[in-house]
Amino acid sequence: MEAMMGADYADMLWELGYQDLSETVESIGKDNRDTWLKLDLKGRSAEDGLTDIAYEKGAHFLRRVEEEAGRQKIDSFLYQYFNSHAFKTMSTEQFLAYFNNELLHGDTALAAKIRVKDWVYGPGIPDNCPRVPQARFGKVDAEREKFLKGGAAASLQTTGWTSHEWLHFLRKLPKPMELAQMQQLDGAFHFTETGNSEVANQWFIMSVAAGYKPAYAKMEAFLSQVGRRKFLTPLYTEMMKSTEGAAMASSIYGKYRGNYHPLAQETLDKIIRK
Repeated sequence: MEAMMGADYADMLWELGYQDLSETVESIGKDNRDTWLKLDLKGRSAEDGLTDIAYEKGAHFLRRVEEEAGRQKIDSFLYQYFNSHAFKTMSTEQFLAYFNNELLHGDTALAAKIRVKDWVYGPGIPDNCPRVPQARFGKVDAEREKFLKGGAAASLQTTGWTSHEWLHFLRKLPKPMELAQMQQLDGAFHFTETGNSEVANQWFIMSVAAGYKPAYAKMEAFLSQVGRRKFLTPLYTEMMKSTEGAAMASSIYGKYRGNYHPLAQETLDKIIRK
């Protein structure tokens, strides 16, 4: 993305990934063993490891390595790694041995800056987690602040925003929002009708929290078509927070459970039928 769209665009993806990681760690618990990169799934379902920890904590670990070792060095390492290990399996310990031999080369100062053990064998988000500049999201934050201070939604400067900017805009709004604010945002930007699943899912979560019923029909249509737990789990979880929402969740899930992957069914059964 950086090569195709520029560094400021890639920075938005990094920040959204960090937000996902932070939310996952908060929901699991920052000291939970499942926030280690080295997961312990012995005697457990493999699906227990399918969280943002592997993806986002792993990605930020590699960015930490890149920032300390340099892009040229890590690019060379990754090229060599994929060429020499294609179509093979590897354990965490085997990878770290290879990493130490082929990238660190005994450089204790570099190792101390990266702090591999904190990332792989430690909980939560290490305090040396890299963060990126917020050039484009900073502008989004400024427009959101205008709205929260009483500015009209239609007057916000949003021309040229991508789905990433819209997602960041929505994620940082208060929850629940006032119904009048939800109506104003929907009237100006038509979130209920969006065709972007990421933005739609966030908007529907906000709609459930606020009791914004004009979005409910589209939300049900959305839940009849999507199958990823990434979308299903937080939306059904939000519905289960109230008596009215729980009844709606039960009704919708009863209609569309058969559309979902068995792993999604297993997860949602625990949420809705507990």
